[in-house]
Amino acid sequence: MRLVIAVCGVLLFWLAGGARAEVLTLVHQQPSRSLTPYLKLLEDRSGVLDFVQVRAQEQGGRLRPWTHQSANFGYTASTYWVAFTLNNPSDQSMALLIRQDYPLIDYLDFWAEDELGQWQRVATGDRRPFDSRPLTLRDFIFPVALPAHSQRTYYLRFATQGALNIGLSVSSETAFLGHLEMEQLLLGLYYGGFLVLVIYNLFLFLAVRDRAYAYYMGYALSYGLYFGDLNGVSFQLVWPNNPWLANESLVFLLGLALIFGIQFAREICSGRQLAPRIDRFARVLMLVMIPLTFVAPFANYRLMVTAFTIFALGTCILLMVLGAVSLMRGSVSARYFMVGWGTLLASAIVYVFKTFGLLPHNSFTHNAFQVAALIEMVLLSLALGARVNEIRKRGYIDEMSNLYNRRFFDEQLPREFSLAQRSGTPLALLMLDLDHFKDINDRYGHRQGDLAIQAIGQLIEHHIRKPVLACRYGGEEFAILLPRANGEQAQILAQRLVQRVAGLNFNSMPLTVSIGVASFECGNFSCWLQLFEAADMALYRAKQDGRNRVVVATREWPEARRLREPERADT
Repeated sequence: MRLVIAVCGVLLFWLAGGARAEVLTLVHQQPSRSLTPYLKLLEDRSGVLDFVQVRAQEQGGRLRPWTHQSANFGYTASTYWVAFTLNNPSDQSMALLIRQDYPLIDYLDFWAEDELGQWQRVATGDRRPFDSRPLTLRDFIFPVALPAHSQRTYYLRFATQGALNIGLSVSSETAFLGHLEMEQLLLGLYYGGFLVLVIYNLFLFLAVRDRAYAYYMGYALSYGLYFGDLNGVSFQLVWPNNPWLANESLVFLLGLALIFGIQFAREICSGRQLAPRIDRFARVLMLVMIPLTFVAPFANYRLMVTAFTIFALGTCILLMVLGAVSLMRGSVSARYFMVGWGTLLASAIVYVFKTFGLLPHNSFTHNAFQVAALIEMVLLSLALGARVNEIRKRGYIDEMSNLYNRRFFDEQLPREFSLAQRSGTPLALLMLDLDHFKDINDRYGHRQGDLAIQAIGQLIEHHIRKPVLACRYGGEEFAILLPRANGEQAQILAQRLVQRVAGLNFNSMPLTVSIGVASFECGNFSCWLQLFEAADMALYRAKQDGRNRVVVATREWPEARRLREPERADT
């Protein structure tokens, strides 16, 4: 019976808040240690309690020990009081640093006893001037001296309109300096990476004059500055005497990043052409974001930062859908965009959940978003490179046949011939002409003539594989380059194409082609022009001999150009 009463008494004591947090016993040259398991907390919903009242409540056991892995409370209107106790069992006084690693706390007050036992208060926070901090660093650092063989309790008061994350740790000065040196190096590399990407793409923008580069630079620059605010670097280095700007610029820069990000995604994924409905929705979202971004610094901070956090998550999901649709419809640059944006989306979800208190505040949840953003920037830069290649490729594509055009052929033939000469490999060329094309236009109309060219283009594309290059040379003529293929192999392909075209059932129209074949082997031609004229002359002979056939050029084809001109006029 006494045991039952004792157990009930313990439970009632615990439910009444009588549980005690552990005391952290320190060691010489104390490495950085999280204080979360040693915290006692009190939520002040009205925000009216003062230090004397809280200290009295702590001594009375009213502050409850914190038993969770982290102490983050999302967006809350409450003020939180924190107390923890440190023990120095050594014979020497310890110089310690108490660190709050989340710099976006509006008002942060710290109380510690001095050597005379008097309570000293440090009033700081990012709503107060930067020089209110004991050490001019981006995080809140409070130096304390813990006498030998002593135990002391320290108090902090947290009040903020943004997310409230309590990330307290303690370390010796020596341990902290080593950590700070590495941290500064990593931050320098991080922001240097953003700057390099912006400058690199600025030069590319000046070269190609593509709007996507301008949107990318705006996106990278605003995002980099946003993370500078998020890390407290901007407040430390850029506007230390302007707390208002340090706070309001965070929301403004996030809005700018979203605006430029939406425009960049629409451009890089060719949203108007490949996903018009999603593109229109993204455009409406961007138009909503523009006035909201410029109003945000003058509106309620908590309302704006909550709204923009939700907007950011929704934008990430919307642009992922846009990228997926563009990828399915053939956009090469959308591949890089999807990987980069997917990385950012995953990290953004983690960060948003942390911001709303659904995930713990730790180094991973706080920094994953920033690291993923830099990775995303690199991948988006690669997407821009792929876009330039796509644009360049479109300049070489014949829209009607979907094959390469005359310009591409004129560049590739000399190049491939020179390569074949140097490497001693063969090179074959097929010149193909659609028979009676003028009669097709006259009898069936030019629309049917265009469809016939499209059908031939599709058939050629279906029957060739890399490194074979197929081009529409002009009008109804096509040219096919076969690197490392000899005359016999080229003839086999030519015969197959003649048979396949003749077997086409194209709107009840009879279609046939004539093909001339020439191959560079064993130095039989001294320049690419001779190879071209030989194939051209073989095509002329095929048409002379009745069309719908293949003729292979011999080593001697006199005056091919002069003989070819009358045939061009007939067709």
